Amino acid sequence: MAVTHDAMRVSTGAGKLRREAGILSLLFACLGGMIGSGWLFGPLNAAKAAGPASLLSWVIGGAAILLLAFVYAELATAFPRAGAVVAFPKLSHGNLMAMVMSWVVFLGYVSVPPVEVMAVLSYANNYLHGLVSPHTGVLTTAGFFVAAAMLGGFVLLNGFGIRWLLRINTTLVWWKLAVPALTILALLLFSFHAGNGSVQGFAPYGSQGVLSAVATSGIVFSYLGFRQAVELAGESRDPKRTIPKAVIGSVVLALGLYLLLQLAMIYGVAPGSIAHGWANLHFAGIAGPFAGMAALAGLGWLALLLYIDAVISPGGTGIIYSTTASRVVYATGNEGLMSALMSRVTDKGVPWVGLLVTYAFGVFFFFPFPSWQKLVGYISSVTVLSYGIGPVVLLSLRKTLPVADHGRPFLLRWPWLIAPIAFIVSNYIIYWSGAGTDDFLFGMLAVFFLIYLGYELATRRSLAHLEWRGAWWLLPYFVGMWLITYLGPKSLTGGLGDIVYPWGMVIIAVFSLAIIFLARASAMLDPEEARATLLGGEPGVSDQRGG
Repeated sequence: MAVTHDAMRVSTGAGKLRREAGILSLLFACLGGMIGSGWLFGPLNAAKAAGPASLLSWVIGGAAILLLAFVYAELATAFPRAGAVVAFPKLSHGNLMAMVMSWVVFLGYVSVPPVEVMAVLSYANNYLHGLVSPHTGVLTTAGFFVAAAMLGGFVLLNGFGIRWLLRINTTLVWWKLAVPALTILALLLFSFHAGNGSVQGFAPYGSQGVLSAVATSGIVFSYLGFRQAVELAGESRDPKRTIPKAVIGSVVLALGLYLLLQLAMIYGVAPGSIAHGWANLHFAGIAGPFAGMAALAGLGWLALLLYIDAVISPGGTGIIYSTTASRVVYATGNEGLMSALMSRVTDKGVPWVGLLVTYAFGVFFFFPFPSWQKLVGYISSVTVLSYGIGPVVLLSLRKTLPVADHGRPFLLRWPWLIAPIAFIVSNYIIYWSGAGTDDFLFGMLAVFFLIYLGYELATRRSLAHLEWRGAWWLLPYFVGMWLITYLGPKSLTGGLGDIVYPWGMVIIAVFSLAIIFLARASAMLDPEEARATLLGGEPGVSDQRGG
């Protein structure tokens, strides 16, 4: 296998990523990243957390992600680069901020394939016993080795190259759309219980239950795949046309699907299963919720189909997230943030070093968060933290590269309203994720940063070369978010309770506005690389077109 490293060349040939992704491939890459284990488990967890009001949770989550999707539609079309979410902060605020955010992005992406593996094994444990503990949801020793092998399979499939990978994903997504649609129809037709909606009322756990469900039940997690097209923008044949349609269209389609699935969960479950309230919802086969419901309704054929889908849906999502996580690693090398080794690719345009790093870190995530729901809470928080940088970058580049002088292929209207709201909502989701999750998230970032500073001191004997001006605002941002969550209400964040509901959300909103305008003021005054990207192409990407 021939391997070259020539990340800064723009001529065609081996050793570079290739522009081979069309509109359907990108739309289905987003949907493939969304429709995974989230639909298999999210409606159950949301119903337990919020009852019938979980429908509102899906709307809130979808609206929040849609705001971010509009922001990224402008950024990705103006600056179409592979591993774009690493490149964006570099273009606006410099290398140090890009380095910190690359850790955040990578931690979010690399942890998704493990959670999809956990979903597969949770369903499989109903007929292949001994993979997952039925009491804790933790992997057994045998389950761990099976999980590691399955994760390795995701990486191996990525070796075929982006064109074949997206074709495989497109085929899988047709299946992943058909099975949930069939599940909705079957449960609402053959297992509909109209009285379920009145058990304990519409919102038995109040607004805090609705909001907590957004972050911790798998709702936000189920929407996170929208950014797959953004990460693959550097490999799109026509990013100016295809990226906005893929990003925004995927969120709208997913919102409609998830609302119908939640309706099927609320009205399709047997009344006896909620006799003790939605929080105590339980039925035989609950480890595979929709399959268990189908079996109890006498729909054995649907239960069998869902057990098959429990491998295909999460597996497809794991494959596509392995793809984008490897592009983030590639971007750290291509953008000069880490060793050039990270941007090495094969003659098929596969970032092989990125795939190896993705696998190594993915196995690690089977340890600290061994159950599906624990992993989901972490992923939602860390990924939304990385998403929230989009509004910061958008406002900063609107200031330093005005639209009047530097047009945008896709122009977001009312950016001074939409971007701050999107940033506030992103921080709400981090807040709702809870103090325990945020302790781990910000703790890991602090450790990574100290290691990075130690490395820079050891190799350069100085920290003066780091672009502190563009990144210093991250310190009050991270510390402030951690502190507000830590002091938040026990019922919502698991905090100390010093800040009562809903005042914590008011504080988050004001704090977010202060941070986003502080970040805008800290942007580079003359972003030369961003200007060059608007005028030209991306280094390290071949213009070779696929069929």
